[in-house]
Amino acid sequence: MKKILALGLLAVSMLLAGCGEKPAAAPTFQSVDITGATFARDFALTDHTGKPRTLADFKGKVVVMFFGFTQCPDVCPTTMAEMSAVMKELGPQADQVQVLFVTVDPERDTKELLSQYVPAFDQRFLGLYGTPAQTAAVAKEFKVFYSKVEGKTPGSYSIDHTAASYIFDRNGKVRLLVRHGQGPAPIVHDIKQLLS
Repeated sequence: MKKILALGLLAVSMLLAGCGEKPAAAPTFQSVDITGATFARDFALTDHTGKPRTLADFKGKVVVMFFGFTQCPDVCPTTMAEMSAVMKELGPQADQVQVLFVTVDPERDTKELLSQYVPAFDQRFLGLYGTPAQTAAVAKEFKVFYSKVEGKTPGSYSIDHTAASYIFDRNGKVRLLVRHGQGPAPIVHDIKQLLS
């Protein structure tokens, strides 16, 4: 009888243990999860309206950050068009997202040029620029490679650069690395995970 009672109590305690709240499942991302990375922590640049910016300015929003240049013939406009499609797919949630385009061509990408190029993809997007030294410092912090490739004339150079984007959560912590050319769907999925 004691064994039956002990087994009954064990069964009841196991059932009660199963009634507690289950821990929330960790989000499953389609981009590369770099949560806890010790790089891509912050930046100090100027936006295309002339306002100094750091990551703290966008706290409360999910931030997508891409490094490129306005005269890029393929990767940059493709990425910006992709992010424009992401914003459309997010609908009203897009107001909780900030897309930042950081130029790796401070020599040619002036405030005026960025103010025409970047908002052409979406009025909410911001172009960021700095001095050559500031650009180098931010690229180093974000582990972004860029290198000038000389053209036929001094002003016709191109720039090889890292073709990936970073996504930060609402607290300004880097969470994801988005590879170029994935299309909008995985980015929309991951941003929704970070907004939920």
